[in-house]
Amino acid sequence: MKKFLATICAAGLLFTGCGGEKTSSTNDKTFTYGTVAYGVAMENVGTNPHESYSGWSTLRYGIGETLFKFNEHMELEAWLAESFEQVDDFTVKIKINDAAKFSNGKKVDGAAVKKCLEALIANHDRAPRDLKISSIEADGQFVTIKSAEKVPALLNYLSDPYGCIIDVEAGVNDNIVVGTGAYKAVKVTDTQIDLVANENYWGAVKPKMDKVIVKSITDGDTLTMAMQNGELDAVQGLPYSSLQLFSGDNYKISQVETSRVYQAAFNFKTPALQDLNVRRAISMAIDKENFCKVLLNGNGTPAIGAFPANLTFGGDKVHALPYDLDGAKKLLSDSGWNDSDGDGYVDKDGKNLELRWLTYTSRQELPLLAEAAQANLKKIGVKLNVNATDNYKTFLKSGDYDIFSKAIVTAPTGDPEYYFTSHIVPGAVDNAGFYDSEQIATLEDELHNTFGAANRSELAIKMSQQVLDDCALIYASHLRMSFVMKPNVEGFTAHPSDYYEIRPELDKK
Repeated sequence: MKKFLATICAAGLLFTGCGGEKTSSTNDKTFTYGTVAYGVAMENVGTNPHESYSGWSTLRYGIGETLFKFNEHMELEAWLAESFEQVDDFTVKIKINDAAKFSNGKKVDGAAVKKCLEALIANHDRAPRDLKISSIEADGQFVTIKSAEKVPALLNYLSDPYGCIIDVEAGVNDNIVVGTGAYKAVKVTDTQIDLVANENYWGAVKPKMDKVIVKSITDGDTLTMAMQNGELDAVQGLPYSSLQLFSGDNYKISQVETSRVYQAAFNFKTPALQDLNVRRAISMAIDKENFCKVLLNGNGTPAIGAFPANLTFGGDKVHALPYDLDGAKKLLSDSGWNDSDGDGYVDKDGKNLELRWLTYTSRQELPLLAEAAQANLKKIGVKLNVNATDNYKTFLKSGDYDIFSKAIVTAPTGDPEYYFTSHIVPGAVDNAGFYDSEQIATLEDELHNTFGAANRSELAIKMSQQVLDDCALIYASHLRMSFVMKPNVEGFTAHPSDYYEIRPELDKK
């Protein structure tokens, strides 16, 4: 009899699954999504939030959830957590929602959260520095976190994609983790994630789609044609020049201003760039207004600093150098850079001022910024060689660059400290320019120990101004994110955090 039942069960898997789990059929509701934001170059391939930036994929595509999340105003709200108590400056006690479950049906309790966070700080590159966790205790549905230092933004950091709570005991199989989200991954490659509805989803709104297919399409023209041809239900990251093709009743567009900024870091190991005058001259030669108006077709806002103006610590609170070609030429001349041989490029000690600009192509606006910078700098006699490659990490490791430009969300946690600790402070993981400022280090130490949003904003403004005064980076533009979708798609809305793309509310009517 046992053998007979096993045979029936195996046969049944072709239809519904022995455990009652829904499998693929021609009647499945499937949402096919094309995006430029998934791929090796973004370091977010896979779904394990404890690896690099893969947590972005875990959170974006509905596989995982964090203890807290952000609303449309970037304010914290409970999610897997039900409530919290700030016991003292170093201790927070969090109650886990009693209804929360992993996609394998296992209950999410304090012990599971403890194991997940311990694995996070043992394996992740940025989380230990952010969280400063010294101990974690679990008791039923409660988890108590003690930090070695004051971490006023601890709950914000726990809402970073790397904070997705996964079932560590279930392991990572073929780049697939067991999360708590409305969908679970069944196949993960470098270019695609296949998802199915989580039949054990604990949230009030159950997933409405049977299947979701996330496709990495980093070429803007290919992405545009796939949407036009009806191969995709929605897209993220269309070239700005293509957005006008999707106006009218045949499509819907969801847009939101974000803190994603296109920035370029000066490599302080490059001798010529150790001269503040040279860095200032290059910064003053970048025409941000024209870049946003012409190359981004008005879908970007010229950036002053790292943060957009709609944040309390945003760019309207700081001052940057103006676009001034004549002023830039004078600064170069003051530092001994002049065109002595009439070849159109300034030189010094018999060598032209020739620099290497490194960027990647999977963010299609970045090569445009590089080309614009190349043309701008030629006007002041600086020769710029552009290396746009998705193999950019090799060049970063070898140091074969003088300026590195990237796109980065500067306030994904709704708090300014994230950006400074990851990109600006000495020794930060993504401090590609090796910028080292005693003033920044001192201010960051103060920020790290300061509670209260208003006080933290004030310190962040001082830090932003210091970075601008030192001309450590060029901030070109802030991104307006756009989702384009078929008219029958509902519940697919752009969020200012650049998270929460695939949600339970997603539906096709």
